[in-house]
Amino acid sequence: MINYHPLLALFIFFTIGGLFFLFFRKEKGWYWVVIKNQHLQRKTVQEDILKQIYHASNSGKNMTISGLSGILKRSDKTIFDAVEKLSREQFIDQEGETLKLTEAGREYSLRIVRLHRLYEKYLAEKTGFSKKEWHGKAEAMEHILSDQQAAKLALDLGDPLFDPHGDPIPTRSGKIAEIKGVNLSVLPAESFGMITHIEDEPDVIYRQILSENIHLGSRIKVLENSRNGVVFSSLGEIHSLPSVVASNITIDLSEENEFVDERIFRLTALQENEKAVITGISKESRGEGRRRLLDLGFVRGAEISVDLPGPMQNPRAYLIKGTSIALRDDQASKILIKKTVDGTKE
Repeated sequence: MINYHPLLALFIFFTIGGLFFLFFRKEKGWYWVVIKNQHLQRKTVQEDILKQIYHASNSGKNMTISGLSGILKRSDKTIFDAVEKLSREQFIDQEGETLKLTEAGREYSLRIVRLHRLYEKYLAEKTGFSKKEWHGKAEAMEHILSDQQAAKLALDLGDPLFDPHGDPIPTRSGKIAEIKGVNLSVLPAESFGMITHIEDEPDVIYRQILSENIHLGSRIKVLENSRNGVVFSSLGEIHSLPSVVASNITIDLSEENEFVDERIFRLTALQENEKAVITGISKESRGEGRRRLLDLGFVRGAEISVDLPGPMQNPRAYLIKGTSIALRDDQASKILIKKTVDGTKE
């Protein structure tokens, strides 16, 4: 006959009970966490498929299962299983190898696009995340946000029509504004206009555009367009882009007399012993960063000069309203100035 020590039996009971609780407690147990993660992964694949078919359709292109596998970097089986489920639920139709959205599928995809672009707008306006991070974070959140959360987000942001790249944000009813403008890659020399849209995919091209300090809302003048690419000026800087990169930028054309004075520069262009007057803060500066610059005195009409350059020229100290304020180049580049002659405003 085996004798059980009561304390040992009690220990075993509570250990098993504790493990059972950790595995199966409502919503937070490990079992339910695994189930929820698996559900989210399947949902993510399905919604990514709908979104890719939507974007392809808008571009006049066809989408196939093999094409989706390459874009989404998923196995053919994963894509095939998700496509089969979406077909059964009547979100997509298969015409040979081509995948088409049904009316229900288009409504679903517009909902995902709305969530993505709203969240990018939130990141741009309300947080300090850099432009390079917006897309990736929105890609994750578009599968998590509920319609109620999206409605609150839209209300807090003032029901914006466009995201920070200039892409239209679908309304709750599925209406979507039109992007106005012409592709930069086809504009001839002596064309004038304002950047209204910057495509943020593919990522390698978007990062090249950002590295050139090119931003939404900037006015430009095309200087040259040839087989080598497009050369244009904006805010005192000359930019040269290959045609494939320029094709990701949309320009709303304007008359020459609407072009911003060519003597307007970014603050980073101000040299020692030069003086300038601030003409404003670029639209690329948003949210808390913009408010901080205004609070520091970088307002329209304020006189400014270089006070003390840093040992590596970054940051630099600027003298404004009798106060020396240090700014990094990425901050100073968002402040627009007009240089003055002999300290007098022009």
